[in-house]
Amino acid sequence: MAIKVGDTLPAATFMTSTAEGPAPISTDDIFKGKAVALFAVPGAFTPTCSAKHLPGFKEKADELKAKGVDSIVCVSVNDVFVMKAWGKDQGIDGEVLLIADGNGDFTKAIGLDFDGSKFGMGARSQRYSLVAKDGVVTQLHVEDAGQFKVSSAEYLLEQL
Repeated sequence: MAIKVGDTLPAATFMTSTAEGPAPISTDDIFKGKAVALFAVPGAFTPTCSAKHLPGFKEKADELKAKGVDSIVCVSVNDVFVMKAWGKDQGIDGEVLLIADGNGDFTKAIGLDFDGSKFGMGARSQRYSLVAKDGVVTQLHVEDAGQFKVSSAEYLLEQL
């Protein structure tokens, strides 16, 4: 069953890239005491994710923060090295925190995983965005397969 508005995000540990190298980061580190815009992509370097999804959140970061979002986080079922390379490729410089859910544990726990094996991708995350305040989901926007509308930064801004 997928997570829904009003649910608390499950405890999980992700990996993120730091100046010292890969480091674990927990849901508490990310969400505790903060309003967070989290969005998920099926894969770093995939066409829609690279051309629209991540760039949209980078571009709208200041507007999201002006509406009360403390941080913007992108999660993908990729490893931390891929996420680091993608961030560099996309020119991310602190606007968005990129986190790796390498084994898909968080994605499975919130019920938003899918099997991308027929595309050679294995287990992946559905495309979605959410807002969580102190770890409690206040908004959730899950895309229909193959779509990119309700998980965009622009759509999320309209909802705040």
